[in-house]
Amino acid sequence: MAEQQGRLDSQEHTGAEGLDVERAGGVVTVTLNRPEVMNAMTGTMFAEFGRIFRDLHADETVRCIVLTGAGGNFCSGADVGGQSKRAVGAVSTNPLRNLRQIKASAMALHDCQHPVVAKVHGVAAGAGLNMALGCDLVYAADTARFSEIFARRGLTIDFGGSWVLPRRVGLHRAKELALLAEVIDAAEADRIGLVNRILPEADLDAHVDDVVARIAAGPPLALSMSKALLNQGSQTSMSQALEAEAATQATNFGTEDTREAARAWMEKRSPDFQGR
Repeated sequence: MAEQQGRLDSQEHTGAEGLDVERAGGVVTVTLNRPEVMNAMTGTMFAEFGRIFRDLHADETVRCIVLTGAGGNFCSGADVGGQSKRAVGAVSTNPLRNLRQIKASAMALHDCQHPVVAKVHGVAAGAGLNMALGCDLVYAADTARFSEIFARRGLTIDFGGSWVLPRRVGLHRAKELALLAEVIDAAEADRIGLVNRILPEADLDAHVDDVVARIAAGPPLALSMSKALLNQGSQTSMSQALEAEAATQATNFGTEDTREAARAWMEKRSPDFQGR
């Protein structure tokens, strides 16, 4: 654990490979940082993104993660321009291997045990949109724009979009977004349920800070298990879901956090959860 924490600390404020990792207490902010290309992701960035989220998953001192972009945009997707040819080639000259690296990055985000909150300014397109949708909560500025832009590039949907998008907006709405590749504004994204909430640009940071503080104050083990139950729920029967709930609840009853919650209720104070 100390080794993992050291790796995270050593990357704070470095911006290595277009990714910044900053930590304040139990809250980690991962910022996509290539503003000159709307934070488009190179092959090396995808590899580093996966490594960061695997490290965060293993770090039990993390309470919540914020994923955002620098320079007024979230992420315009994979860098398919001239810069990406050099960067992707540095990872592998084999397209399948590169795409499997993208798969590993998407799975690292999906599998992360800690709640992940996407804070979206500006453009979220292609893999960038599906990266945001891979988070547990998505909050966006009222000036944000969204697109499953793949068809315009002669490509098919990726970074988990074929899985997460229909679960977010329904199958036929997902097909409309993917087949037409239109750019939709924040109001439309809110209307179809693509995001959790739209905020005025000036209010987005404060709202996300409040949400993250409330999550970070919650019981880490219970929240991680609730996240896992909800992620798995659509793939299980009612009986299997109830059995999984029973197993996780039995685990909760053996934790110090559940005992602390009972003490706090009796003493009429807020609980101090420690994740054990």
